[in-house]
Amino acid sequence: MDKFQGRAVIPGQVRGNAMVSKKGFNVLSSYMGALVSNGKQTLCTDQNNPDLFQKDLSGAILCIPQVIGSTTAGMLIQTVAAMGIQPKAMLFSATAESLAISGVLLADIWENTKIVTVDGLGDRFLESVQDGQTVEVAEDGAVTLF
Repeated sequence: MDKFQGRAVIPGQVRGNAMVSKKGFNVLSSYMGALVSNGKQTLCTDQNNPDLFQKDLSGAILCIPQVIGSTTAGMLIQTVAAMGIQPKAMLFSATAESLAISGVLLADIWENTKIVTVDGLGDRFLESVQDGQTVEVAEDGAVTLF
């Protein structure tokens, strides 16, 4: 059991299975299929991310270094929350950038949908967490790997 302490951007308690990407998370490319199919398909459509490609993103605990892509990332995170296909949590090894933070804040405020978000978990977090591993997030930003 490994423990990591980060900063709770959107605090909350959540437990689930990790979905890990060592590459940056391109929100538009990843959710394009879900947006086009109006949420009927939630498989990751980012062919440039072999860690996540064709995996179901709905309800995932995303463990990523950062969000990459265009400035639409925040609005897209809010949109998938409005569609009910958002991740349970977004856990960042680095500091979450404004693109991601704007999206989780919009989801929380506009959609009343909490995407638990913790950043600053460190490189060791991303090296330690394994795809499918059980992850527990506490209100204070503590992340435990089981």
